[in-house]
Amino acid sequence: MPQKVRVRFAPSPTGPLHIGGVRTALYNYLFAKKHGGDFLLRIEDTDQSRYVEKAEDYIVETLNWLQIPFDEGPGNEGHCGPYRQSERKALYQQYADQLIATGKAYYAFDTSEELEAHRKQHEAEGKTFIYNWHNRKKLKNSLSLPPEEIEKRLQHTDFVIRFKCPEGKTLQLKDRIRGDIEIDTNTLDDKVLFKSDGMPTYHLANIVDDHLMEITHVIRGEEWLPSLALHQLLYDAFDWKAPEFAHLPLILKPSGKGKLSKRDGELGGFPVFPLEWHTENEVFMGFREEGYLPEAVVNMLALLGWNPGTEQEFFSLKQLVDVFSLERVNKAGAKFDPEKAKWFQHHYLQEMDEKILISGFKDLLASKNIFPNNDVPKIVSLLKERATFINDFWEQGSFFFEGPKSYDEKAFQKAVNADTPQLLGEVSKIIQETEKFTEDVLSEKIKGWITASGIGFGKVMMPLRLALVGEMKGPEVFSIIEVLGKEESLLRIQNLIVQKP
Repeated sequence: MPQKVRVRFAPSPTGPLHIGGVRTALYNYLFAKKHGGDFLLRIEDTDQSRYVEKAEDYIVETLNWLQIPFDEGPGNEGHCGPYRQSERKALYQQYADQLIATGKAYYAFDTSEELEAHRKQHEAEGKTFIYNWHNRKKLKNSLSLPPEEIEKRLQHTDFVIRFKCPEGKTLQLKDRIRGDIEIDTNTLDDKVLFKSDGMPTYHLANIVDDHLMEITHVIRGEEWLPSLALHQLLYDAFDWKAPEFAHLPLILKPSGKGKLSKRDGELGGFPVFPLEWHTENEVFMGFREEGYLPEAVVNMLALLGWNPGTEQEFFSLKQLVDVFSLERVNKAGAKFDPEKAKWFQHHYLQEMDEKILISGFKDLLASKNIFPNNDVPKIVSLLKERATFINDFWEQGSFFFEGPKSYDEKAFQKAVNADTPQLLGEVSKIIQETEKFTEDVLSEKIKGWITASGIGFGKVMMPLRLALVGEMKGPEVFSIIEVLGKEESLLRIQNLIVQKP
């Protein structure tokens, strides 16, 4: 019976989760659910110096908001916990000791000052210092020192444990996205596996945890591709079966030049984080707080680096689970397009139940201390087609709740002339005398009068819209009049009439 698919998303709690990390989580989730497997969250917090309070909560809240929750992880314990590496510290020592015992790793006593001196000397000679097979027996470690010296140093000085990278081997690696990769082990350095503070490095903890958590597929960003050789060597050193690897392409700046960063978002006025993030000095935008729907963010991220092989662009989460495959993930970086993100958002807003939109808009109005008497459902239906975010209902329709305090200058110059007061006076009479106050009846009466009088439509309709809205925007004029009601519409028309052209 084939092994059950188990994947993990393993972020470090060092700050807000970038959308590149969110996409990694999403692809892991889709792959797991497609194959009836488990999606794990593991918090990789071995580097306590970079730990940021509330970053873990942010990660969990992001996954829940996007409706891609983990099956196992902190607070949702399974049989492989705990799921924070800082709580697994006791586990790693025994595996480091095992590598020492089998000759696959060694103690190194070189101080940071000594290593820096070696680097500078190599630079002066036009070379690069690499701690590996060609010089390790000349440096201060358990491969070069006598047993009694080693024992003494282990008792009295700081040390690290380094992996003994094999010499003269050619590694044949496989990646589900990149294909076959060949690495000469002579080019690799002897990475530190265990630090002097008693904590493992990412490399050792990552391999041990993936093995103990029964991970079958490691799907991660391409920044980890240079570590693939070491990780495969560690699996070999422990005589463990390695998972399958898949390294995802970068998410690039809108220009396509370089990795998307938080500064790009700041400069471009668009979010690069799923949720808003606060520091002492700055606030970084979040997709959620900017009004994006989780469905839109998931759909947008899924297509940043993966394509279904068809023309279809809109996918529900369930549809993505059904069609996702690693074989259709691209090798090349994917350019982030803020306008395409809004395009997805517009689509999903149009698909939303209007009751939810009405409720959201009422909440927005309440935040502005506006508790309307007029027909909010009607207003939402009038504005919805042009709206991308809930906030757009206010941007496009604030005039429904507040009369114009001023008029767009260019529109006023174009629309208002000496005839305007008299023409709008006639419109006011029609409005005043209309008993069945609906847009259809109003349209019929006012347009009928314009046609019968031989007046150009623009001479009436432009100043009428300006009187009601304050500028040349908004839905059908007669719809606006119906929503505003007779009294308010007449008041606004009168306010324009008294203005001097």
